[in-house]
Amino acid sequence: MRAFVSRLYGLSGESVVLMEHLTRLTLSNISRMVLGNKYFGVSGGDDRVVSDSIVSLQELQEMINEFFFLIGVFNIGDWIPGLYFLDLQGYVKRMKALKKKLDQFQDHVFDEHEQKKKESSKDFVARDMVDLLLQLADDPDLGVKLTYDALRGLTLDLISGGTDSTAVTVEWVISELIKHPQLITQATEELDRVVGRERWVEERDIPQLPYLEAIMKETMRKHPVAPLLAPHMAMEDCNVAGYDIRKGTRVFINTWSIGRDPSLWEQPEEFRPERFLGRNIDVKGRSFELLPFSAGRRMCPAYNLGLKMIQLSIANLLQAFNWKLPDNAK
Repeated sequence: MRAFVSRLYGLSGESVVLMEHLTRLTLSNISRMVLGNKYFGVSGGDDRVVSDSIVSLQELQEMINEFFFLIGVFNIGDWIPGLYFLDLQGYVKRMKALKKKLDQFQDHVFDEHEQKKKESSKDFVARDMVDLLLQLADDPDLGVKLTYDALRGLTLDLISGGTDSTAVTVEWVISELIKHPQLITQATEELDRVVGRERWVEERDIPQLPYLEAIMKETMRKHPVAPLLAPHMAMEDCNVAGYDIRKGTRVFINTWSIGRDPSLWEQPEEFRPERFLGRNIDVKGRSFELLPFSAGRRMCPAYNLGLKMIQLSIANLLQAFNWKLPDNAK
């Protein structure tokens, strides 16, 4: 976080494409948790690769960006199978190239972790998610055998899921706040009152910053990262709000429309964090009018990490800088 703020400080007075820096922050953070400190560390106020890894942090970021682009494209061959082999848009070629790069990088990471595990022998302690997954893969009592393909998929899920969603939410927060300067004033007044200006805001301060939390919740209401939650399935015949839903029906939850439902929210198109002050509406799957992380057994497993990263990022950005649109734009 200090390296992130330091990089932005070096750009003070310039126009900044904030998403690039936010993605770098979240990617370096989640990469250290998933892959280990050996690959990505902080030195001299900046991120750097601290091993002979075959990709740099920037290259990994480019691969993740390409991954998100390709899973969202409209590929003609998927809808007209007879044209699939032609790869008219070149997306399949790009997917294959990306898979090759990701496989090379992940195999390099797995091999180094396996070697470290062998060298440690009985003293081995899992220090990151790859260590843990490799332990599970070697467990003969595990109900579902983890293959290398499964390990690749799980690590990619963790890195991509923990990178884009947090960065997008923080970008939306700053976008809304810049359009409402009075909200920035209120948020910084709270920071000055709780934290002061003699030290940086820390994770332990977050519970004492209710207005900051309200800003985050209002952003998640108006700009959910997943407008449609991961598909669910009806496990039995049921009736919901007068509608008969048959067993096996695939169910999509539209959080975007819920967040703009005037029967739930007064003036839903307005950005008003105050609507969450004094109201017991959480984002942990218990308040169905606000479900940014889904609910139940298919809820995002890393919601707690996401909340901490989002709130700490917002707090640092507001504490460190005065934000406005470039060229005095309105």
